[in-house]
Amino acid sequence: MLNIVFMGTPDFAQESLKSVYEAGYNVLSVVTNVDKPKGRGMKLSPSPVKEYALEKNLKLYQPERIRENKEFIEEIKKINPDVICVVAYGKILPKEFLEIPKYGCINVHPSLLPKYRGSTPIQTAIINGDKTTGVTTMYMDEGLDSGDIILQEEIEIKDNETAGEVWDRLAKIGADLLVETLKQIENGIAPRKAQGKNYTVTHLLDKSMSKINWDEFDAVQIKNLSRGLNPIMGVYATLNGKKIKFWDIDAVTLDDFVNNFSEFKSYKERLENEVSAGTIVYIDYKEAIYIKAKSGIIKVKEIQGENAKRMPTSEFLKGNKIETLETFE
Repeated sequence: MLNIVFMGTPDFAQESLKSVYEAGYNVLSVVTNVDKPKGRGMKLSPSPVKEYALEKNLKLYQPERIRENKEFIEEIKKINPDVICVVAYGKILPKEFLEIPKYGCINVHPSLLPKYRGSTPIQTAIINGDKTTGVTTMYMDEGLDSGDIILQEEIEIKDNETAGEVWDRLAKIGADLLVETLKQIENGIAPRKAQGKNYTVTHLLDKSMSKINWDEFDAVQIKNLSRGLNPIMGVYATLNGKKIKFWDIDAVTLDDFVNNFSEFKSYKERLENEVSAGTIVYIDYKEAIYIKAKSGIIKVKEIQGENAKRMPTSEFLKGNKIETLETFE
C-alpha cells in the first residue's frame, strides 16, 4: 500500500482522511491548519481533520506557513511519502514541496474542473443556478487548481439543495474518488488529462453579497443566492430599519401566484407593473411571506429576525408584526 501524507482542514477533508485511513493506506502523518478561536468564548478549537488524526493517534503537524518553513519541508522529505493527498487545506504549496512525493501531490476539488477553480466552487455553482456539479481529483502544480485531471464524478444539484447539503454530498463522493484515484496510481493506470485554457475562477464570499438587490434580482436569482450562501451567512433585507434574514425560499412565478390565490387575478397586471420589488404582497400566517421580486415572487418559509434565531416564518409571524404592502429595502 502507498505511504501517504494527508493535508486538510474542514469536515470536507475529514471525510477523505477517514476513507484513506479505512482503506488501509499507511498514513505517515497529517498536516492541518493551526487551531482557531471559535464560539462566543473564542476558545481555540481544533480542525475536524486534527480531531480525526488525534482519535487515530496519527502523527500531526500544524505549520503556520509552509513556503518559509524549511524545517517542516525537510521533515516531510525525510518522511518520504509516495503521495501527498491535499483536500481543502487552504494554503498554496510551493514547488519544492509539491516535488517531494514519488507520485506527486493529489488534490480533491469540489467542481468539474476546469470549471470553477478557486475556493468557493460549490457556492458559486448554486448561486449561478447550475443543475450539475461534481468532484475532480488532479495532480497539483503551482497554479490555482490548474493541474492535470485524474478522475471526475458528476452529480445533479437538486432544486432546493443548499450549499451545505451539496458540500456534505460531495465530501463523501470526493472521499471515495480519492481512494479510487490512489488505487489507480498504485496500479499504474491513473489517467492524466491537461485542463487547457478554457477555465473559470471563483472568488471569496463577501458579506456584502448577502444583501438582496431587489432592483437587479428576480425570484429565481434570490432563491439561488439564498441556497448558495446557506449555511454560511444567508441573505437579508431590511424592514423598518431592522435586518431580516431569509433562509428557506421558493421562487414563484406571477402566474402561479395568481392561480394559487384567485383573489389576485384581477390585480395581476398591477402586481407586475406597479408594485415595486421588495414589497410584501401576501402573508400566509400558517406558512410564508410572499414578496415581489424584480420578476416573480419569493415565498419565504424560514426567516430570522434581528438578534434572533432562525425559525419557520409561521413562528416568526406570531411575535412580529408585518403587514401587506410594507416594503423591504
